[in-house]
Amino acid sequence: MLRSLPAEGSGVSERIRLAHGSGGELSRRLVHEVFLRYLLDPELARLEDSAVLSADGLDGACGALAFTTDSYVVSPLEFPGGDIGKLAVCGTVNDLAAAGARPLWMAAGWILEEGLPLDTLERLVRSMAEWSAAAGIRVVTGDTKVVPQGLADGAYVNTSGVGWVPQGRCLGRQRVRSGDRVLVSGCLGDHGVAVMLARQGISMSAHLVSDVAPLHGLVQSLFDAEVDVRWLRDATRGGLGSVLCELAQGANYGIEVEEQSLPVRAEVSGAAELLGLDPLFIANEGKMVVVVPPEDAAAALGAWNSHPLGRDAAVVGRVTEKHPGRVVSLTPYGTSRIVHLPAGELLPRIC
Repeated sequence: MLRSLPAEGSGVSERIRLAHGSGGELSRRLVHEVFLRYLLDPELARLEDSAVLSADGLDGACGALAFTTDSYVVSPLEFPGGDIGKLAVCGTVNDLAAAGARPLWMAAGWILEEGLPLDTLERLVRSMAEWSAAAGIRVVTGDTKVVPQGLADGAYVNTSGVGWVPQGRCLGRQRVRSGDRVLVSGCLGDHGVAVMLARQGISMSAHLVSDVAPLHGLVQSLFDAEVDVRWLRDATRGGLGSVLCELAQGANYGIEVEEQSLPVRAEVSGAAELLGLDPLFIANEGKMVVVVPPEDAAAALGAWNSHPLGRDAAVVGRVTEKHPGRVVSLTPYGTSRIVHLPAGELLPRIC
C-alpha cells in the first residue's frame, strides 16, 4: 500500500504528483516500490523498453517476440515537428527497436475528451496512419473511449506494439563491460524545448522542432555494420541523464560523460539556461543511446553519421570501473560532478 511507503519529502508520497511521471527519482521509486513490489515477473523487472519473449518452438519459429506498451499525454496535441498520432507511432517503434526488434504490429487506444473538434481528431488519426505506414508497422487493433470535458487534455493515446527479434540477437545491461563506449544518435532536448515553447506560444527559432522520428532504420544500421551492440535505449522522458542513471544503478561499473561531447543545439542550450534546465534531462523523441565495445565505437559512429537521423551522432562517454553505480559528468574545466536523477518534474505533458 502507498500508505506504508516513505512520506512526502523523503520519496514516494501518499498521493501521486506530476513528478511521479517525470522519469526522475520519484518515477524510479514509484516503479520499484509499488509496481515491482506486486508485479513480480522477471521480464518486467528488467525495466527495458520492451519485454523480449522467446518464440523458439512456436510453430517452428525461432528468435523472440518483443512486446511493449506506452501512453502519450502530450500538450498541445499538435506541435512543431509532430503531433500525438506521430508521437504514438514513433514511441512504439522506438521501444521495439531498442530491443533489437523489427516492428510488426501495434494497437492504439484513444481516450477522447468531450468537445475535441472532429477535424482535429481526423488530422491526428491521419498522422498515425501515415507514420505507421512509413515505419512499416501495422495498426491491427484499437479502442476508443470518450470522457467528460475537463478530464483530459483533448486526447490521450495508449499503444502496445509487437516486434520480431532475430535469433541470436541479445541486448541488455548484463552485456555492458568496463571500457565500453556510450554514443547518442543526435542533438539532445529538441522535443522537450519545442513542445514547451509551443505550449507557451513562443517561437524562438524556425529550426527548433521536435525530433520525433521512427528510429528502427537507424538501429538496423548498427547491425548492418556488424557492430556488437551491447545495450540500446531511446532517451525519451527524463532525457539522456535518466537513461544513463538507470543503466548505472546497482551496477559494478560507473559511467563517465564528457560534457563537451554532448550534442546540443544553441537554441536548446539557450532555453535550458533561461529556464534553469539541464539538457541532459530534457526529453527527446528521436534519439537513441547505444553502448558498444571500444573497438566498435568508430564503426557505430560511422553507421549513424551516414544515416539521415544520425548525422549529429557523437561518442559522449564511457563505462568505467571507477565510481560504480554512478554517472559522473566531466566538465571542460577538468572538474567533475555526480549526475543525480532530478527529484521533481521538469517539463510535464511532453511525451
